[in-house]
Amino acid sequence: MRVRRTRGTAVLGASLVCASVLTACAPASGANTVNLYSAPEENLQQNVDRCNAQAGGRYQIVYHKLPRDADGQREQMVRRLAAGDTGMDILYLDVTWTGEFAEANWIREWTGENKAEAERGTLHGPLETATWEGKLYAAPKNTNVQLLWYRKDLVPEPPKTWAEMISTAQRLKQEGKPHWISFTGAQYEGLYVHFNTLVQSAGGQLISDDGKHAVVDASAVQALQALRDLGTAGVTSASMNNAKEDDARQEFETGQSAFEVNWPFVYPSMQEKKPDLARNVGWARVPGLRPGVPSKSTIGGANYAISSYSTKPDLAFDAAKCLRSPENQKFSAINDGVPPTIESVYSDPEVAAKYPMRDTILEALKDPGVRSVTPAAQNVSTVLSNMLSPIAEIDPQRTADRMRTEVQNALDSKGVMP
Repeated sequence: MRVRRTRGTAVLGASLVCASVLTACAPASGANTVNLYSAPEENLQQNVDRCNAQAGGRYQIVYHKLPRDADGQREQMVRRLAAGDTGMDILYLDVTWTGEFAEANWIREWTGENKAEAERGTLHGPLETATWEGKLYAAPKNTNVQLLWYRKDLVPEPPKTWAEMISTAQRLKQEGKPHWISFTGAQYEGLYVHFNTLVQSAGGQLISDDGKHAVVDASAVQALQALRDLGTAGVTSASMNNAKEDDARQEFETGQSAFEVNWPFVYPSMQEKKPDLARNVGWARVPGLRPGVPSKSTIGGANYAISSYSTKPDLAFDAAKCLRSPENQKFSAINDGVPPTIESVYSDPEVAAKYPMRDTILEALKDPGVRSVTPAAQNVSTVLSNMLSPIAEIDPQRTADRMRTEVQNALDSKGVMP
C-alpha cells in the first residue's frame, strides 16, 4: 500500500515519538562525554580508544551503534534530532544526507580551523558530499567507489564501454563460457547509484546544482537505454532484479560470472573464500557510455557531522577530527575495508598491501560521480529506484519524461511516495 507523506508530517510524527520517551532518547552524559552515533564497524572502537587516550581526559568518546541498515540509521537520528535531543554529539551521516540535515538545522557548519583541518588533504569528491549551499557541514570519514571486476582468464583486457561489456558477455555465452554480468538490480539505493553513474558518465545530471530542480537531460535517456540493454541482453542471472551488493558478490564467487560491478569489499572476500578465482580476477574503472571518455563512478561513504543540539560542540569537533585523522583512516582502511578520504593515506605501504587496486580507486575518486546533495535525497532515491526497476521494462524516452516530473515532485515533497 502506498502512503501519502510529506516531509513535515514525517518530522512531526518523529518528534512526537521521541518526545514521548525523551529520557530514553538521551543517554547519561558526563561533563567531558562525547556521544558518537555511528553505523556498526567491527574495529571502530579501537579508533575511539585511541582518540580517548590521546585526549588525556579532555573528552571521552562513547560509541553508540546505530542499526546496520542505512534506513534504520537515518530514522533513529531523525527522530531524536527532530525532538531536540541533546544527548547526540557526533553523527555518522551517509553521504546523501548532508543537505537534508543541514536544511533542517540539525547539524553545525564547520568553520575556521575546524573547516581547514577537515579540508586539508581531503579528496574533492568526498568534500562535495559534505557541502550544502557552499558551506561545509561535515568532515569526510571514509569514501567508496565501485569498480569493474572481471575474469582475466576469460577477458584479457577490461571493456571500456557499457556496450562492449555486454557484447563481450554475449560472445562468452555463445562459446559456452561463464558470462554473467553480476549487477545489483534490486529496487533500492544501489540501482539509483548505477543510474547516476551512467548519467554523469554521459556528461549529464539529474538535478540542478542548487538541488532544487529536476534536470533529467538527454544523458538520462542514454543511461536508461544502457540499463535496458543490460536487462534484455540475456547475460545476467535470473536473480539480478532482486540482487543487492552482497548477492552480487556471492554470485560472482560461484564462477558463473565474467564481470561484476561492485564496491572493493568483494576483493578480500574472494581472497578468503575463493583464492583460485581471485588469482584470475582483475579490476578497472566502471565502463563508460562513450568511447574514449572515462566513467564517473558514483562515490559512497560517510561523513562526521556535529549535532546542533550538542551541549559540547567544541569537544565534539575535536573528537570528530581525531576519529577521521590520517592515522585512524589508515586503520579503518586496513581493518574495516573502508577507503580513506585523505589522499596521502593511499601511499602508505600497509594500505598499498591491502589495496592492490588502490591506484584505480584513487583515479576514480579524483574524477567521480556524486549524487546530488539535496534535502530531498531520500525522496529522490525512493522515486528513482521505483521507476528503474525492473530494468528490462524501461522505456528510455517515456521513462525520462515521467522521471522529470516525479523527481521534481520529490524535490517539492509532493505526490504519492512509492
